This record gives sequence, structure tokens and C-alpha cells, in this order.
Amino acid sequence: MKLPVDIGALLHGRTVEWERLEFKRGWNPLEALHTLCAFANDFRNLGGGYLVLGVEEEDGRPRLPPAGLDPTSLDRIQKEVLNLGQAAMQPHYFPVVVPYEIDGRHILVLWAPGGQTRPYRAKTGLGRDHREYAWFIRKGSTTVRARGDDEAELLSLAATVPFDDRINQRARVDDLSRALIVAFLDEIGSELATEAGELPLVDLARQMQLVDGPDEAPFPRNVGLMFFHPEPWRFFPWMQVDVVWFPEGPGGDRFTEKTFRGPLQQMVRDALDYIQRSFLTETVIKHPDRAESTRVANFPLAAIEEAVVNAVYHRSYELREPVEVRIGREDLVVLSYPGPDRSVSLDQLRAGRALPRRYRNRRIGERLKELDLTEGRGTGIGKILRAMRENGSPEPVFEFDEDYRYFAVTLPAHPAAVDAATSGAARSGTDQVTDQVTDQVATLLKAVAGDALSATELIARLGLSHRPSFREGYLHPAMDAGLLEMTLPDRPRSSKQRYRLTASGRAWLAARGDGGHDGR
Repeated sequence: MKLPVDIGALLHGRTVEWERLEFKRGWNPLEALHTLCAFANDFRNLGGGYLVLGVEEEDGRPRLPPAGLDPTSLDRIQKEVLNLGQAAMQPHYFPVVVPYEIDGRHILVLWAPGGQTRPYRAKTGLGRDHREYAWFIRKGSTTVRARGDDEAELLSLAATVPFDDRINQRARVDDLSRALIVAFLDEIGSELATEAGELPLVDLARQMQLVDGPDEAPFPRNVGLMFFHPEPWRFFPWMQVDVVWFPEGPGGDRFTEKTFRGPLQQMVRDALDYIQRSFLTETVIKHPDRAESTRVANFPLAAIEEAVVNAVYHRSYELREPVEVRIGREDLVVLSYPGPDRSVSLDQLRAGRALPRRYRNRRIGERLKELDLTEGRGTGIGKILRAMRENGSPEPVFEFDEDYRYFAVTLPAHPAAVDAATSGAARSGTDQVTDQVTDQVATLLKAVAGDALSATELIARLGLSHRPSFREGYLHPAMDAGLLEMTLPDRPRSSKQRYRLTASGRAWLAARGDGGHDGR
């Protein structure tokens, strides 16, 4: 069996947080038992952890090359691990044990995912007549005995497995897509990728902790369906991201909406790509006292990425509410349900120091981290603040109500972008002419020039073939910006419908000296 993460990246803490890693030079059964118990309890819903035997620790980091284990001891240690899970833990718990050879030295990696039947307790000693048990948890990078409030809170977790880690009895193992799993393993550089095409699907899914249940009746876990089913909305109807554009602001009469669905990682990337292509612009600020100009984004992409990924990570998939991204000329709002963990305060968010006591979706967080879509560990808020600051934008606004029913992140547009849009509207009367037109819209305006063309003619003139991409990336943004209009606005679906430049569109072309369509 192989781990679903690259062993080199694991040893250097690139794919797993340090508090989910523990290194031991040798084999100490009692210490190992307590650490495995703590990982199984997964007190903060981080996804369990890894105990690496044969690697010495120095200042919390592994000392490489490893000290290694006696090769003749590997089989014995693996049997002892099995016995500890059976005889010294309640309920029974068995980690995944994988031997590796690093620089000619033998090590063992004990992978201990968060357990399905927590809380777990372990014996405090391994003597023949020892009968005392205790609960253990991780505090930072240390295993400690749970006492007082921590013990009470751990006991309250009984039978509360996070939604993304639960088995889904409405699905079958065959609902998981091997192609999506293999693509994922390839992308994260897992050693398991080399075997993924040959293993039976149920064995592959078990190694990735995507399946649970007895051999005669295995079921996929929700996280497996979210990432590795081509149409996960069949099981989670509101697993989607809605991007809504308000060209006249939220109080206006017009808006356009686009919904993104699919495997979770694809859904996130497609939504972010659409936002970047269709709504992110750059404004050039000229300074009278120096030759260099300053270029600023209306909304910095890094801040949007963090806000959207955090919303997808921390939302509840038991609520029938999508993640919504509401975009106007003056701000961009990312809205999700419910609010953050109740241990988080608004003051912590505003200071960029939000450290939730517990994470809602531990398995989703693991996968997003492996794909480098998130760092986890509460760093997202700080990255949003930093990205806005570096762009010269106003401070973001974080909001949730006293009952923690929703969470909203508002990114105000850069003042220069708002001013450019406002001054453009003043020049053109009722429509906006700005320097913030996307490349796709600019290409469309040049293609239209002085003609009135149907959608089919425009697609051909642009050399495109995918009609939805044309509508979402070219046509709708140009119309929403007031640069393109219908010849038959009262009959939008008419077969005789044509599209032409508005006065603002013609002014935009004239300002750049573009001659438009080249007659192809």
C-alpha cells in the first residue's frame, strides 16, 4: 500500500501541517499509542495525522537523512501496531502502516485519519494488568491527555463525524470516477498514481480514505463524491458557485447570473477563471511628479481566490444554499452559509488572526491543500488583507450575524477603478466607456466595428466554436458594460436579432484609433 501523498513532500511538511506530523527515531509502543489515539480523535477536524518512525526530530523538523529502523523489526512493529489498535484502544482503531526506504534507511509511516467512531481512548500504560484508559488530543505539535474543558468538548463529539467524512449510502463505489482520481494523484505527485490504473477501484478508494464500510457492503464517503464524481450535484443539489453581475449595482434592474457545478476542484477553478476573464480589469494611474505609472486591479485576484476557496471549504453542505459571488462596479461580495466557527470573533477576522477551534470540513480541506488551492490553518483571512493592502484597495469587510447564520466577505473596488468608470459614464452620457475592458470584450468590439451582426456571424468572425463561452466571456460582458446593444431589444430571442456598437462602444474604439474588423 502507498500513501495518497508524496513521501518527500510529507517529510518536509509541504502537504501536511506540522501539527499533523510527529517524528520518532525509534519505536516506543506507549508513545505511539497515545499519538495515534490523538490523531484518531481529530479534535480540531484537521484530518488526523502521520506518525513517522525512524526519523529523528530536531526543533520540530525531521533530521534527514533518517536514522532508520532495523529492517528485521519492521514486521514486528506492524504487528504490534495492529495489536495496540485491538487491545489498547476503545473503540478499536487501525492506522494505515506503510514501509519506505529513504537514502538506504528503512522507516515506517503510520497514517492515522480522523476516526468515524470518536472519541477514542487509549490505555495509559501497557502492563499486563493495567486497565486505566484516557482520552488524548493534539495541542499544536504535541500529544497531550485531554482534561477539563477539553475532555468535556471531546466527549461531546461522540457520533459527530463531519459531513464530508460520512459515508453516503445513496451512492455506490462505482460512482467514483477512476479517471478523476488518477488525474488528482498525478497532479499532487502521489506515488499511488503509478498503481492507480491497475488497482481495483474499491482498493484504490480505500487507500485514499474515500470509501468505508465492510468488504461486502462498501460505500463512498461524501468527500469522494464531491471531488471524484463528474456530477456531484446529484448527491449534493446545492454544491455550486453562483456568480452574479450587477452592472447597475445591487439595486438596479439588470443582472446576469452564471452557475458553476462539477467536481469540487473543477468548480472552484472554473468560477475563478470566469471571474478573472470577465470582471477583473486594470486601471493605469499616471503621476504628475514622475514618469512611472501605477497599475492597480479593480479587485486583486489573490483576494478573490482566498475568499472563494474559503467559502467552498468552510460552508455547510447540509444547507441548501450555494456559495454566491456578487459583483458590482464598487464591490465584490462572497457569501456563504453558515457563518464561521463560533470560536471566531469579528475582531479576530479584522486583525487577520482568526484561528477557529474546529474546522467544518476536514477532508475537503485536506484535498484543497494537496491541490495548493488553500494553505489551511486559518491563513486565508490574512492573505485577503495583504492582497488588498498591496493593491492599494480599501480594507475588506467581514460580516456575520450574532447567530453565525452566514458569512460575507466584501472586497471594495479600488477607488481609481471606480473613478475611471464614473468619469467614463460622464463622458458618454448614459453608457460607460472605461479603460477597463477585458481582452475578450475588446476583441469583440473590434470585430463588430460599424456592422450589425447576428450571434452566429460574430462567433465566426471571432474564430470561436463554443457558443456558451462566447456568450459568457464576450457578449454578455460587452452588453452589461453598455458597449454593445441589440437591434431588437424587445425581442431578444428573435431569429433576426443583431448586435451593434452603442455610442459608448464607438467612442471606445475611436479613443484607441482602432479601425475594427479587418474584412476577413
